[in-house]
Order: sequence, then C-alpha cells, then structure tokens
Amino acid sequence: MKSYKLIHQLLNLVEDFESENTDRALSLTEFSGFLINHLFQANSDTAADVRFGDKYDASTQLAYQIDNTIGRLFIYMSRYAKSYVKKTLDGTPLQSPEDFTCLAILLTHDSLSKSELISRNIQEKTSGTEVIRRLIQAGLVSQLDDVHDKRSKSISITDQGKQLLYRVFEDMNDVGKMVTGNLSLTEKLNLQYLLQKLDTFHYKLHENKVIQSKDDIRDHSLML
Repeated sequence: MKSYKLIHQLLNLVEDFESENTDRALSLTEFSGFLINHLFQANSDTAADVRFGDKYDASTQLAYQIDNTIGRLFIYMSRYAKSYVKKTLDGTPLQSPEDFTCLAILLTHDSLSKSELISRNIQEKTSGTEVIRRLIQAGLVSQLDDVHDKRSKSISITDQGKQLLYRVFEDMNDVGKMVTGNLSLTEKLNLQYLLQKLDTFHYKLHENKVIQSKDDIRDHSLML
C-alpha cells in the first residue's frame, strides 16, 4: 500500500500533538496548525527540489527556506507557461507571450499610450517598444499621434488583431489548463485568490516605480 508510509508519519504526528496537549480536548483545527508549524520547521522530503543533488551545505539550506523555495517555484512555473504559450503561438504572427498579452490588454481599451501599454504589460521600455513595433509591422495594432499629447503615440488594436486574438484565445484555454495541471477546482480557486493577492501587491509597486534597485528590494523585504 503506497500510502502506508504517509499514514504512519501522520499517526506519529498525532501522537506528538497529543503528548504536547494532555490536559484538554483537541480539535482538527488545532492539529492543522500544529502540522503546518511542524512542516515549516522540518526539512521534509516533499520540500526537496528534484533538480538539486543530495549534497547539503549552508547554501542549500538557504535555498530551501520557504520564501526562496516559493520564489524559485515561481520562476519554474513562468518558464513552463512561456514554453506552452510559445508552442501555441507557433504559426501565428505573435512571437512571444508578451505579444499576446499586449493584444489582450488593448482589446479592453479604445487606445493606450505607448508608455501605458508597456507598463500594463509589465515590461521594460526597450522590450516593450520592440513588441509594439512587431505588432504594428504585422498589422495587428495601429499607431497614431495622441490627441492629448502630440509628443506621445496612441496604440490601438486593429480588426485584424482582434480576429487573430479571438482565434488564439481558444488555444490559450488549453494552455491555462496545462498550467494549472492536476489541481482540483478547490485548489485552483485557492491558488487564484493567492496569486491575485500577490499581483495586487506587486502591481502597485510596479505602477509607482517603487523598486529601482537591489537596495529597494532589501528595504521593502525588511518591512514584510
């Protein structure tokens, strides 16, 4: 029975929990807190990264700290997602996930300035400008002088861009299912809530251009 080892570990933890609380009735909620605390403190097998070897030192222990592990997993997930998106966009004028998200953002606006579009697409100015150039060249977006600021350019999606985007949306649904993988509906809802909370936090920093250097990251991390 494959689950026997796990059940045995769980029973041992229940015994430990009871031994620490012999003078009162216990609840599942309290045990859940005990279990989370135990897993946080322990270097459990489930925390191990399959990409790492079995040689442990101070740097490996640092890499396994919870914030570092989550950050590393985010990087892995972004790479998986990008690889799926790039394969899905193969055969279309769109060359990158950023091309797709740029069009998707424009679909919900009459127009945006170049700087607004680049910022909302979470890009640096140079790479964002290159994305816009490619989309203009492909006839998927158009560029006009901004009516409010002649020094700025206004970007809007073309009918050709809309038609392409609607076709790609169907395939992107498959990408979304691949990214969420084997999560249950409840797990997906929990993940969506947590990711939305993180995105709200980070997008505010991004919009206000708060993080400009390594020192800014250090200063803000100390406040968390």
